[in-house]
Amino acid sequence: MSVQLNHTIVVARDRRESAEFLAGILGLSVGTPTGPFLPVVTGNGVTLDFATSDEPTIPTQHYAFLVSEPEFDVIFDRIRQSGIDYWADPTRRHPGETYRHNGGRGVYFPDPSGHFLEILTPTAG
Repeated sequence: MSVQLNHTIVVARDRRESAEFLAGILGLSVGTPTGPFLPVVTGNGVTLDFATSDEPTIPTQHYAFLVSEPEFDVIFDRIRQSGIDYWADPTRRHPGETYRHNGGRGVYFPDPSGHFLEILTPTAG
């Protein structure tokens, strides 16, 4: 068996708010809570287990989601319709833009806990 990512824990200010935000933007479902975790499962079976933290600050993480071209259009429309800020770069120097790279495209946007999310389409390489 090859090595595969199975799950990761996403620390959030409010697990439900963050899980529902991600699921809503990506068109996924929020699963049944398991202990302190609220899962969102991606199309390739990786689970993001959201957990609420009482810490005053949450270290910002980056989560990137590979999507098809048609899925990108639908998700990007949800981002814009929701009024969420977005950027073409991780340094936030190009607000309100998407990026193109090697035949693919993408965009960065924040979640309610401050994590930096990215959707991107496959590249030619």
